[in-house]
Amino acid sequence: MTTIIKDHEDLKAHVGQHLGYSDYMTVSQEQVQLFADATGDHQWIHLDVEKAKTGPFGQTIAHGYLTLSLAPVLMAGIWRHEGTKMGVNYGANKIRFMSPVPVGSKIRAGAKLIQVDDIAGGAQVIVETTFEVEGATKPSCVAELIFRYYY
Repeated sequence: MTTIIKDHEDLKAHVGQHLGYSDYMTVSQEQVQLFADATGDHQWIHLDVEKAKTGPFGQTIAHGYLTLSLAPVLMAGIWRHEGTKMGVNYGANKIRFMSPVPVGSKIRAGAKLIQVDDIAGGAQVIVETTFEVEGATKPSCVAELIFRYYY
């Protein structure tokens, strides 16, 4: 279920709250290949299916930054801030890649609103975003993502 934030005051009222989880999505070898081609990161642990079987993870894994780049699509299923003219990615305070995302696995994100600051024309928001592989014991990535919303 998507958390709906109605306005600026409602946004502030959600500070400290977990906003929910996205649905799971499968990370495919095709996605990994396209990401490698877009970024120039062609390491064998991501692309060489046969060699990766004998590597440290036993199979190919998604790039850490591919995992992070799924934030917009996953966050859209977690929460929505209504009444804004636009929102932009502003950056990140902290990003940690703590366990691999095996190709073919299902990943989801969880979000906790940790800070809201007023800025000219809107709000700057920090969301602790946790990326999880279905059935894994540790998160794959935890990131403090910063967004700016303009009213």
